[in-house]
Amino acid sequence: MGLGLLGRGVGDAAFLAQYGAKLTITDLKTKEQLKESLKKLKKFKNIKYVLGKHRLEDFRNADFILKAAGVPLNSPYIKEARKNKIPVEMSASLFAKLSGIPVIGITGTRGKSTVTHLIAHILSSAGKKVILGGNVRGVSNLQLLKKAKKAGIAVLELDSWQLQGFGDSKISPHIAVFTNFLPDHFNYYKGSMSKYFSDKANIFKYQKKGDVLIVGKKLFPFLKKFKLKSKIFISSGKLQRGWDFYLPGEHNKYNAQLAVEVVKCLGVLNIKIKKALVTFTPLSGRLEFLRTVRGIKIYNDNSSTTPEATIAGLRAVGDVKKRKVVLIIGGDDKFLDMSKLLKEISKFCAKVVLFNEKGTRTIRDRVLEFKKKGIEVYNEEGIKNTVARAFTVAKKGETILFSPAFSSFGKYFKNEYDRGDQFMAIVKKLK
Repeated sequence: MGLGLLGRGVGDAAFLAQYGAKLTITDLKTKEQLKESLKKLKKFKNIKYVLGKHRLEDFRNADFILKAAGVPLNSPYIKEARKNKIPVEMSASLFAKLSGIPVIGITGTRGKSTVTHLIAHILSSAGKKVILGGNVRGVSNLQLLKKAKKAGIAVLELDSWQLQGFGDSKISPHIAVFTNFLPDHFNYYKGSMSKYFSDKANIFKYQKKGDVLIVGKKLFPFLKKFKLKSKIFISSGKLQRGWDFYLPGEHNKYNAQLAVEVVKCLGVLNIKIKKALVTFTPLSGRLEFLRTVRGIKIYNDNSSTTPEATIAGLRAVGDVKKRKVVLIIGGDDKFLDMSKLLKEISKFCAKVVLFNEKGTRTIRDRVLEFKKKGIEVYNEEGIKNTVARAFTVAKKGETILFSPAFSSFGKYFKNEYDRGDQFMAIVKKLK
């Protein structure tokens, strides 16, 4: 249920088809919209497709349903499957159940990608055989089962949707990391922070004695209502003195310390951790420094889809004493409170370029007020025009920060990766 365009669903489908499953693939997207994904499955004759819609009958007679992330909480099709006692699985939790190897799971509103990849990097650098999966671009969790016998541990990035699968299966990772909990996905959870946290909590809810949960201080109060059997570590969020980590921003030092806590639990020596920290490079779209053109630094922070994430980006590359940030902001609406971000914009930014979309229009009038403070504000249609405007108005010594604070969906992009890819392709051509 949900083939998608990111490659994960395609890989899962190919794995099942390869091993003889009789597959029905159903997706609300049309054949035309899914043509790239369908092309990769063309060789399999044991797949039938129901595209542009779902049908209740397909959820009555299957041996199990493999559900993609983002299926509505009140989906009548999943309800129909449960009514007919058909198991509903998700790929990350299914991998965790079948792989037979210990799992480290990482969740949180922000920072989970960096923490996930950093843990995998440190473990690999220390000579451990690691599987990296979960919410990783292009990685099929079911395909990873082929590698499980030769690996010693799996490191999985788990968003709230994938954790629904862990809740359904009543399992949690052996080591769980919960980075932080901030408002997000209000469009999906209908503004309910409790429903959002309920999905996130599956990362630790079913842990057993001997399992480990690592959280920051701010998250500890959320845990009080749970009777947890696992051992809880509260991270200080501060790296040891003398240890270097080159990703910008205090939030990244916090992310690094969470990763350090995990690998220490697994017996990795300090000398190996220290070496691995300095060789880690930022992930694509997460405060990623791209290049300097005509004395203007350009950062790709495409994955910042919440106000808190963009605030962290501004604080990492900006300076309140010298307003030198040219901020590109805007996208589709997630119904989040932007008031704190607007205050930070006025502290750090010399210029703001608004990418015109549904979400952007909710803050446009308030951003235009910044003109009274001497901040230049521009409003553009399309990513090419937006980047061109930012580069035209930026001066030598200023920093262009592409940190949208809104999601990517809308008329311009297929998904968040497409938005980041388009931005990088444009920046690559700048002269």
